[in-house]
Amino acid sequence: MYVILIGGGNVGLQLAKRLQAVGKEILLLEKDSGQAQRLSQLLGEENVMVGDGCEMATQKNAGFGRADAVVAVTGEDEDNMVACQMAKVVWNVDRVLARVNDPDHEDIFKQVGVDETVSATSIIYSLLEQQISPDTVLPVGALARGNYEIVEVELSTRSPVAGKRIRELVLPEQTNVIWVLRGEEGIGVSGDTLLEPGDMVVALVPRDHADDLRALMAPVRP
Repeated sequence: MYVILIGGGNVGLQLAKRLQAVGKEILLLEKDSGQAQRLSQLLGEENVMVGDGCEMATQKNAGFGRADAVVAVTGEDEDNMVACQMAKVVWNVDRVLARVNDPDHEDIFKQVGVDETVSATSIIYSLLEQQISPDTVLPVGALARGNYEIVEVELSTRSPVAGKRIRELVLPEQTNVIWVLRGEEGIGVSGDTLLEPGDMVVALVPRDHADDLRALMAPVRP
């Protein structure tokens, strides 16, 4: 598997190290020559290239045409968006992922064809929100190229699904509750499983129905 990383900051460096550790072929693009030289000492000269990941010539020399994945992790959303859109449209790269520094830009990234986005701000906010409000549905993973999400929610006494059996729930289309963690014990789910306050419910839901699941799990406000 050949992965091209754009952006030689700390995120790009740490991601490159992890990919190397599991045997992936990687190339890290960094337009600052001094930084690229430092990175080459850590990752190997053959794994680092000086160049602007938004430029066609650089992309051609980097081998975008044979890349299995392109990941843009610079500190500039515009650069990440342009590089990823070119990877998709010009080079037909199968998997294109981007770091999003401003969460307000996430929808734009999706519109231009970026497969997955990662926003540290959104992740931290979601984790904080769960500590404040236990009924928040949080995405914890993705399947089927991002079309399905694995989500979890800790039920409070106010959750409308607490006290109901799985078969009583009107779940969104193609959504399944797959696991319940009660205290330290994991519970296999069936239609007769009774949900209780304090349960951590894990579900598989199509991404476009995630909001419907949130509405179902949300507590009734006084």
